[in-house]
Amino acid sequence: MNPRRVLLGAAGVAGVAAAVETLSRTGLVDATALPPASTILREAGRLAVDREFLVDVGATLQAWFGGLALAVLVAVPLGVLLGSVPLLGTAARALVELMRPIPSVALIPLAIILFADPTRMKMSLIFYACLWPILINTLYALRDVDPVAKDSLRAFGFGTPAVLWRVSLPSAAPFIATGVRIAASVALIVVISTELFAGGVDGVGIYLSDTQSGGGRPDLLLAGACWAGVLGLLANVGLLGVERIAFRWHTARAEGVA
Repeated sequence: MNPRRVLLGAAGVAGVAAAVETLSRTGLVDATALPPASTILREAGRLAVDREFLVDVGATLQAWFGGLALAVLVAVPLGVLLGSVPLLGTAARALVELMRPIPSVALIPLAIILFADPTRMKMSLIFYACLWPILINTLYALRDVDPVAKDSLRAFGFGTPAVLWRVSLPSAAPFIATGVRIAASVALIVVISTELFAGGVDGVGIYLSDTQSGGGRPDLLLAGACWAGVLGLLANVGLLGVERIAFRWHTARAEGVA
């Protein structure tokens, strides 16, 4: 990780915190609606050791990981199949373009009817939302594989399965991984949104909703929202690190071109 980027990112966060603190302390913004950043960060620190909040985080992460993993297990093989068989890819294109713009939150009532268990309900919506970015990235990655490399392997007598395994999949893998990383962020948005709208027992979204009962606590709401952002940041950094290790050759080539 580039230290300069880390420092610039930290400076940006500090700048936003300073702006929020100034707006609240000077009265330019109602402090009851937007508490000072110091108050929000203090509450966020308290939540880091709050057992009930950690249970909520665990419930959210369980649904997040389960739905995302299921989407990867389905979307990648399906994308490889549709991308490798032109007839199937053409036949499925209209269906994919029709279904992928449908927002997952619009399916919450249906998911509640189909799944009595809150975790399964959240996983089903995460699966639906994450299916499309992974599938689309897989399809486009396979279409952009160098045709010369595939033709060269065929010239040496290798069949379609060998070409797919030796050329297409290795070339497409970094872009598929990027689709998974994008889907991971989408999954976090969907799971917290689902918890906010559909309710349940445990979850970060449930906590955020509970902070507004009895008059509302904006400081607790924003502190919980900060931790939601931290979860997204950690997921992105972790997956990016896995990409850099697994596809070091691709990262080195991309940096060389840049």
